[in-house]
Amino acid sequence: MKKIIILTIILALCSFMAVYKMDKGELPDKLNSVNLSTDYEINQALQDIKMLSANTVNVPIVIKIPSLESNKMIIDEYSKNKAIQIIKILKENNKTVILEAFPWIDNGSKYETEYNPKNKEQFFKDWKIILSELIDEVAIPYNVDIVNTASNFSKLEPYEQNWCDIIDFTKKRFKGLVTYKTSWWYTAEWDLKSKELYNKKLNNKLFSKVDFISIAAYFELSDKPINTVEELVKCINSSTVNNRNQNIKQEIENFANKYNKKIFFGELGFPRLEYAATHPWNNNVSDLVNGDEQARCFNAYKIVFENEKYIKGFSIFAVGEKGKDKMFYPSKESMNFIKLWYE
Repeated sequence: MKKIIILTIILALCSFMAVYKMDKGELPDKLNSVNLSTDYEINQALQDIKMLSANTVNVPIVIKIPSLESNKMIIDEYSKNKAIQIIKILKENNKTVILEAFPWIDNGSKYETEYNPKNKEQFFKDWKIILSELIDEVAIPYNVDIVNTASNFSKLEPYEQNWCDIIDFTKKRFKGLVTYKTSWWYTAEWDLKSKELYNKKLNNKLFSKVDFISIAAYFELSDKPINTVEELVKCINSSTVNNRNQNIKQEIENFANKYNKKIFFGELGFPRLEYAATHPWNNNVSDLVNGDEQARCFNAYKIVFENEKYIKGFSIFAVGEKGKDKMFYPSKESMNFIKLWYE
């Protein structure tokens, strides 16, 4: 009788481990990822993913929001259906998939970093409903590996308990990995307020809840229109923009050390323009195209972070649509560099 009980316990444990392994999936040690543009074309996206040897793809689903203060939000059905279509193909090709609810404010004309809905309580209720639908109708049935609970909501990030609740809710519904993408920041030696804001971000307990921390890495590096790779590497350790001397690398590493979590550059993008290192988030930073400068910016991040044990990976922003207005689409020089990096 005792042997039967022991055997039953062992079988139960084995079953549990098998389910757990299935839920978490076999993820690569390093996420060599790309972000799809919200208006990606499936064929172009698949070509880019293959060209860059990416093992991971961030798939956005557009969440339409009318204005920066609006509480109205709705999942774009066309975007959701397109996401399902490409996720099926990606999973058939053994790609890791990150699902992102992408805030599309005023038809994409406004930054989500400035989104500040009037009714905060209503926002968190509605955002939970949005995530619930995406989990139940996309993430679970199509075997998504990672769910990103939010992206770049800088004005809402201080509501840490609400985010903790959202992350806990997501983890209960979804058995894969769960992350949260915070926006870049700056500090300056001469700006005490900037350091206070950084410390508030660093101590936000929402980061203790996720499986790994994602960062949209549009850090401002250099005032110069054109830089060498060596100069950009130095700037990541001490930014020269406005003489800030911001140690970007150390400030990122502080998150890894404080929470014992790996860091994922959930958006790493630069316009293929001069001054790409000054305002990486600005696709109109210059009128002068410079694909080499964009590639050098990517190279600098690789040199500084690639071999750090706390780095989970990088996600190149953005591929899947390469119209003339898509200044973040990698240049030929960047494509060649990223391909060699990711192989």
